[in-house]
Amino acid sequence: MNRLHITTPLLQHRGLSAMLHQQVWLKMENMQPSGSFKLRGIGLMCQRAAAQGATHLICPSGGNAGFAAAVAGVALGIPTTILVPQTTHESVRAAIRAIGATVLVEGNVWDETNQVALQLCDQPGAVYIPPFDHADIWDGNATLIDEVVGVFDMDVVVCSVGGGGLLSGIVQGLQRNGLGHIPVIACETQGAASLQASVQAGELVSLPAITSIASTLGARRVAQHAFDLTRQHDIRCVTVSDAQAVAACLALANDMRVVAEPACGAALAVAYQQLPELAQFKRPLIIVCGGIGADLDKLESWKIQFNLP
Repeated sequence: MNRLHITTPLLQHRGLSAMLHQQVWLKMENMQPSGSFKLRGIGLMCQRAAAQGATHLICPSGGNAGFAAAVAGVALGIPTTILVPQTTHESVRAAIRAIGATVLVEGNVWDETNQVALQLCDQPGAVYIPPFDHADIWDGNATLIDEVVGVFDMDVVVCSVGGGGLLSGIVQGLQRNGLGHIPVIACETQGAASLQASVQAGELVSLPAITSIASTLGARRVAQHAFDLTRQHDIRCVTVSDAQAVAACLALANDMRVVAEPACGAALAVAYQQLPELAQFKRPLIIVCGGIGADLDKLESWKIQFNLP
């Protein structure tokens, strides 16, 4: 089976390395054909669905997952419908349409959008593609770690957490490569920290609302599997402010000449803000998860919004 994702660059961030007295390396998932890591897992799930006879792919997502499903569906030659809530920016809707997928605007929030998607999946040959909560998705996301093993001897992985699909894939990748002892720093923004809320409560809980600008971290409830992993693997929750996440995105743009979403900035902020959770490590791997929800104009507007230098 020919994979849909690419092997992304693994780059040392020399400025951060010097500042932190560590070897800081970045896995540049923003370079995926879909603009984010999502193509790894969602692409694999779509391929497996196609191999089993799927004739229509349906994905409820107002962002990166939907775009990845659209890229995968078009590549596989399968009609693909992406359902988005009213809150999804028109630029994102247009980007999905532009590559050949159908976009339906349904519901005011993702939960309502998801209900319509599930109803559409009653049609013969239609397959539901969730944004993050499926074993195929975790399996595909684990390939990110497969690519690092043997190239960089990391001693911690730093990633952003929304619904937990990336986190689940990273842990799976570590474990299947005999690296189950390596901790993961799981990063969220204030107002979207559903994993940390569940860990603190000792059970899976839902946030009453998402108030962070990091909308692609906006899962009110993480996947059960991701929460379960916090009891099986060394996962350390960290929460940063929206301003810190945006500052990290601006710094990344200046340092590496690439644009990433505030959702990605949550992980980058751990290094740029020199947070204590990173201090004990020598060789951190930071996942630059990417995202289609950011551009130069949005970065500038966020810079002004948070009064950043």
